[in-house]
Amino acid sequence: MGRFELDAAGITDPGLRAAYQLCRRLNYEHGKTYFLATMLLPPAKRPYVHALYGFARHVDDIVDDLDAAVTEDRVQQLRLWTSDLLTDLDWQSSGDLVVRALIDAVATWGIPVSYFADFLESMRMDLTVHSYANHEELSRYMWGSAAVIGLQMLPILGRAGDDVPWEDLELRAIDLGTAFQLTNFIRDVGEDLSRGRVYLPQESMDLFGVDRERLARRRVDEPIRNLLAWEIEQARGLYRSAEPGLALVHPTSRDCLQVAFTLYREILDAVEEADYDVFSGRVAVALRRRAQVALPGLRRAWLQRHDGRVAPRWSA
Repeated sequence: MGRFELDAAGITDPGLRAAYQLCRRLNYEHGKTYFLATMLLPPAKRPYVHALYGFARHVDDIVDDLDAAVTEDRVQQLRLWTSDLLTDLDWQSSGDLVVRALIDAVATWGIPVSYFADFLESMRMDLTVHSYANHEELSRYMWGSAAVIGLQMLPILGRAGDDVPWEDLELRAIDLGTAFQLTNFIRDVGEDLSRGRVYLPQESMDLFGVDRERLARRRVDEPIRNLLAWEIEQARGLYRSAEPGLALVHPTSRDCLQVAFTLYREILDAVEEADYDVFSGRVAVALRRRAQVALPGLRRAWLQRHDGRVAPRWSA
């Protein structure tokens, strides 16, 4: 299937094909919901989304490896790697397969390099910042870790028409990327705590009498339930704000976005159904439900796959 996608996108260079196939594997192995949603795109668009996901995962793995024992030397290692990456993007050449695919995707779709600089700045923060005082502080982190991910995707997803204002679509993409990130923060409280990080804002925790020590006990009590319920409502507000943007993207991209939107939003429902237990294991939407949501779009994608080739770039 990966080869069919590469053929549809007109990617013929053997080395570049290998780079995209690696990104596809990273998406498949680590981003089940994102991978499923990506399969609803026309085949010619899929490799580029795999490249964006593969790069984000690649950097995340680097940061988590450095985070095992954070020292100034390790922070400097990430700075140097970031500098090298931005140079590679500028020169459009890299010996790193994941970065090579990214360079091609950026060039094909005209994605601003500044988005990747902002993303890497947030990844650097993960090495040195372990809590956030309020939503304003957290929003600065999420600009690079989530909002720009949505913006990176826009050129590939495309607009419904030239009459769709770029600014409207951009704002919806920022809200949706941030909603996805907040959903992850809520679901992954226990996992993040193991890495020494708390992404729930301190002002929210103070509101319900929760501190890091209480979280570290890994027992769900009423204050923690109330805290998570509050944060879930913040995330749902972002989903509501982002939802009108689904109709603004190109028709060939709507199934992809709708599936990601629906399944990620339902993670919040799953947390509630688990009585807010985000410590015992990773809460997830049931496989049967994921199939139910995705199958109609998968059928359409299969029937329409001959329409997979799309023009690179789009007018803003």
